[in-house]
Amino acid sequence: MTQASDMPQRRSFARIGHFVATRRKLVFDYFSAISGAGGRLVFSLAYFIALANTLSIAEFGMFATASAAGIMLSRILAFGFISALYRTATIRPNLIGTFTAGFLLLGVLSLPFLAAASYGVYLIFFADTVPLPAFAAVVFAEALLWRPVEVALIVNNGLGKFGRAAVLAILATALRAVGAILFMLGARHTIGVWSLFYIGANAASLVVAFVFFYPRQRLRLRAELYFRRLADSVYVAGSEVLFYLQMEFDKLLVLSIGGPHLAGIYAIIMRLVDLTAIPIRTFSMMLVQRMMRAPELLSRLAVKSGIEGGVFLVSTLALVSLGIVLHFFPNALGRNVAEAAPLVALAVCVPGLRNLVEYQAELLFARGQTAVRAINLGLLAGLKAVLLTYVLTTIPDTANLVLSLNIVFLLLYLASMLLTYSAMRRPAKAI
Repeated sequence: MTQASDMPQRRSFARIGHFVATRRKLVFDYFSAISGAGGRLVFSLAYFIALANTLSIAEFGMFATASAAGIMLSRILAFGFISALYRTATIRPNLIGTFTAGFLLLGVLSLPFLAAASYGVYLIFFADTVPLPAFAAVVFAEALLWRPVEVALIVNNGLGKFGRAAVLAILATALRAVGAILFMLGARHTIGVWSLFYIGANAASLVVAFVFFYPRQRLRLRAELYFRRLADSVYVAGSEVLFYLQMEFDKLLVLSIGGPHLAGIYAIIMRLVDLTAIPIRTFSMMLVQRMMRAPELLSRLAVKSGIEGGVFLVSTLALVSLGIVLHFFPNALGRNVAEAAPLVALAVCVPGLRNLVEYQAELLFARGQTAVRAINLGLLAGLKAVLLTYVLTTIPDTANLVLSLNIVFLLLYLASMLLTYSAMRRPAKAI
């Protein structure tokens, strides 16, 4: 009798123990991942300070805009097959070698498309401001050197090896910071010279990523597996290009309409805004992995609104803290950044709203709704182009222009929320 009566109690303790163990692993994984984000934040800030205060404001604007274009164009590499590699690492890790071979094959096949798109973007946005060799060097560094480093990070995160991914993220960002410091100590400080340092730093990161951090599996080509997933990958590539277009289109427009100096001021402000997104992206990455296994994770309104409120609050507090520091110590990040320091606090709502648009796009990726995601991002890119063109052509004062960005990003967030949560009413696609 005593043994029988103890059994429900033991089951309860077992369930409690399992719950605690599961949450402990989740918390450990999160802190492993966030440690990489924290280290990356520190070295990203060092990289930013060194570069922004070595190049002139105008040349920093040129580089930041060319880099943004390079990040966008890098999504063409392998026709977006990185998404299939990530899903494989998350769900079927024994096929990583097979899908890595597919990534390499499709990467080579995508090079003519990448080159053609890059030249088209150069003619439209950069022909009058940035020398072609410097632009080509930056795109080469972003698309063919840094993007594969991101592949190594993505695969390790997909495998749940958040600690290894964190170490790689820190090392890769540190190498970029070292490149910027060496450039600062050099004799010539032009965008052309910096582009060569940039290639060197990203090449070193690539060697470290694949020699020390990429999983060791034999490469096997299985074309039938790749072509079965190619349509979805192309959707992802298209949506990623559109995603970064709507994220970075403001820099392209500012350079085209306002010129290099205004582009430099704007790039400094938005780079500081970008730094607030680093810890948020870690959270989004882990949430996406859970949603791949449990698509109905965000079915409750309280959960959705709670997460969005947290993302906005953390992002806003980060920028407010930075704005307070720069108000009292405008030269804290260097003399060039000091020119933009009074404007940083005016963009108080931009980080939270921008990070929420990025977060919502990741939700559709997690549910396999890649075609809808591409359409939504195309609509958001068009809306952002219209709103920013209006702002840039009607508001001549820089302070008022930065202040108006809060309204621009609020409208983009509302449009993103409507499109995303309407799409999430449909069933998730099987992965």
